[in-house]
Amino acid sequence: MQTTFPRLLLGHAQSRPQGAAMREKEYGIWQTTTWADMARLVEALACGLHQAGLRRGEHMVVIGANRPRLYATMLAAQSLGAIPVPLYQDAVGAECVFPINNAEVRFAVVEDQEQVDKMLEIRDRCPQLTHIYYDDPRGLRNYDQPGLGGMEELIAAGRAHAQAHPQLFRDQVEQGQADDVAAMFFTSGTTGNPKGVVHTHHTLINRASVGAKFDKLTSDEEVLAYLPPAWVGQNIFSYAQWLSCGFVVNCPESSATVMIDLKEVGPTYYFAPPRVFEGLLTSVMIRMEDAGAIKRRMFHAF
Repeated sequence: MQTTFPRLLLGHAQSRPQGAAMREKEYGIWQTTTWADMARLVEALACGLHQAGLRRGEHMVVIGANRPRLYATMLAAQSLGAIPVPLYQDAVGAECVFPINNAEVRFAVVEDQEQVDKMLEIRDRCPQLTHIYYDDPRGLRNYDQPGLGGMEELIAAGRAHAQAHPQLFRDQVEQGQADDVAAMFFTSGTTGNPKGVVHTHHTLINRASVGAKFDKLTSDEEVLAYLPPAWVGQNIFSYAQWLSCGFVVNCPESSATVMIDLKEVGPTYYFAPPRVFEGLLTSVMIRMEDAGAIKRRMFHAF
């Protein structure tokens, strides 16, 4: 499929603007983002990042859990021809230094105070890191370091920039090609420094489309995004397939509520490594040992 992720987004926004694109659980309530909402958010973020100086071919670090606005930030960077570099949210600051310097990253978009503190801690070792934006402002009210700002400010600036330059976003998206680099993922670095692995729009979309065809996925699927966004598998199953198929991606409230959220969502398509299924089996077996005799006999019989 010779297309790009931003073009797929705009296609969904045009064909079914009020359809659900993502859901995020916040304070126990699922909040829905439509395809039209997502397209407007991506445009605002792209224009804001462009005004701040992000340009085609540059790299931008993204650190956090699965959140709609972090997905939108990745799409915004790709819309400008920039390359998102997802890093693991549980990595310590020192582990982020090499990827940031290796990719010559000037922009970082992170989820919350924990990630902001991590970036500020290593900033003196990453002199080119000049812009840090955060999604969740809790605990950051008194932070006034240069180059640090909230995503709300970035979105507001982007909307104003879009009004002044109404064709900027569409023009940038149209310049994108399927063979452009869409993302860079760093290896674990167990035998040396991490290595940056690049993927184009074509490679990610092609693999996602092949998998979707094999599993007969449609836009009616419900998916729970709970694995680290920095893992390439998560990007194929909850990002590339999301945009290829147009199904709904559900983001859990936190890692502690994944099992509760799993029951509420009832995903029709669930991808997990073996250890997750082993954990589910163990949980079921332990709970059945506490069940009544009749339930235990029925469980073991079937």
